[in-house]
Amino acid sequence: MNLLVTAVVLAVLLAAAVVALIRLTLARRRLERQHAADVKRLSRMLGLAEGEVWHLARERVPAMVAGLWDSQSREVPGLLHPELEGTRFVAAVDAVLATFGEVPEQAARRAEDAARAAVATTSRSMAALVQEVQAAVWAMLERHDDPKVLEDVSRIDHTASQLGRRVQVISVLAGSWPGRQREDSPLLDVVRGAVSRIRDYQRVRVTGEPPVLVSSQAVEAVILALAELLDNAARHSSPSTHVQVAFTTGHNGVTIVIEDAGIGLTPEERTRVAARLSGQAPVLLTQMPNPPRFGIPVAGVLAARYGFRISADQESAYGGVRAVVYLPNDRLVTSAARQARPSPPPAAPGTPPAEIPQAPVPVPERPDGLPQRRRRARHAAGPVRPQRPVMQPPTGAGETLGAFARGRRAAQDSSSDSPASLTDEGNTTQ
Repeated sequence: MNLLVTAVVLAVLLAAAVVALIRLTLARRRLERQHAADVKRLSRMLGLAEGEVWHLARERVPAMVAGLWDSQSREVPGLLHPELEGTRFVAAVDAVLATFGEVPEQAARRAEDAARAAVATTSRSMAALVQEVQAAVWAMLERHDDPKVLEDVSRIDHTASQLGRRVQVISVLAGSWPGRQREDSPLLDVVRGAVSRIRDYQRVRVTGEPPVLVSSQAVEAVILALAELLDNAARHSSPSTHVQVAFTTGHNGVTIVIEDAGIGLTPEERTRVAARLSGQAPVLLTQMPNPPRFGIPVAGVLAARYGFRISADQESAYGGVRAVVYLPNDRLVTSAARQARPSPPPAAPGTPPAEIPQAPVPVPERPDGLPQRRRRARHAAGPVRPQRPVMQPPTGAGETLGAFARGRRAAQDSSSDSPASLTDEGNTTQ
């Protein structure tokens, strides 16, 4: 009996061992098959990842670099293998592209800052040199009366004035200010000051004389913007034509209309010019076209900064371009309002004598349309300084040229300081 029980137990144990062995064998075979599938799947994933990396290096990154060089937003190709979407590998690739995408913006910002700093420093040096040239020219005008000398000096003075305007333009685009203002100026004088700063000043015809003054904060900005518009109108029209300037006085301000008989603008150019004149889009020195064109961009920058508006979306009566400059009332001063201003308080003892603004003097217009201004008398709170001999009225051709140049100098002195002190201006507008 005991032997029988023992035999049964051994048989059961043997059967259990056989079953366990079979199960282990099956499990091992299943694991081997699963391992083989995993190895195959991992091998395929590695192949896909390798192909995706090559696609990143050959297609996606070069597309981003091409967009950087072209300064345009280009479409970057997507994944080469969409089945990798949602994996950690793709998340890492996207992180690399995001980091790389931030580099162009940072590099462009640093390049723009460096370009602005270099241009601002260079323009200040050039402005100082232009000021020295003009000072030497004006000294020659004071010393010489020979008609030939005065004719040559007047040409040099006019060229230096144009060079100074270009330095101001570049400086404004670099973030500086056009200059400090001393006093309110009649609008007609402001327009004549702009005319005197362009090469083809003899072709400009000014009609009308609005009885308003431009506020001191906006004088130099309006002069510079008008000069660029006038120069652009003269350069893009036939030398035998004239550039017409007229005024329209309204309830809310004064409009200056500039019309030329040039080639006009295409619809695409008109849209681009309107965007520039609005002053809303930033002007980047590193993205200027080659050759650069500064006139329209700087006019838009000045208009947006000083609170007036410029548009050039209409055709002129002569088939060219009609540029409209609108000066609102908050940028204008009437003669009555100016006379009603309280007098400045007396200077305290020991303070340096200050220049007292004078009332505007009617400016006679010369046959060539340029201003002929007389020197302003300077009054001081202290002892009266000896003055230079008063210039005699011009009688000859040379003396006429000298008077013309001296009149332009007086007009410049009454409107603004030299561009050499661009960083010292504090009369910003809101």
